[in-house]
Amino acid sequence: MKFKLLTLLIVFFLFEVHASSSNVEQNQIFKNIRCLVCQGQSIADSNSDFAQTIKLVIKDKIKEGKTEKEIYNFLIEKYGQWIVYKPPMNGSNFLFWLFPYLIFIAGGVVIIMFFKKKENN
Repeated sequence: MKFKLLTLLIVFFLFEVHASSSNVEQNQIFKNIRCLVCQGQSIADSNSDFAQTIKLVIKDKIKEGKTEKEIYNFLIEKYGQWIVYKPPMNGSNFLFWLFPYLIFIAGGVVIIMFFKKKENN
């Protein structure tokens, strides 16, 4: 009897851990997908019909065993890169990923030049 109870508890625990990890992954995907109707919200924050439909599609893809990357690729193929808040880096958007770092470096150079010029005067 104790063995059956212990086995049941272990199975329940493993199922609960798996369910919670898939919910975490699901919520992470929901937060990274933009609602095309609301345009300022993720589908996690939106209650539009579009957001509800995309949530169902994502849940179905997770049940099919698709990875997070495969789900993003599916949605990008269907709706374009704009649907993803953090699009994958590729040749067409490489400069957009690099731009903030270039601005940061340029700002640092301008500040250094300003102080050096001030020291020379």
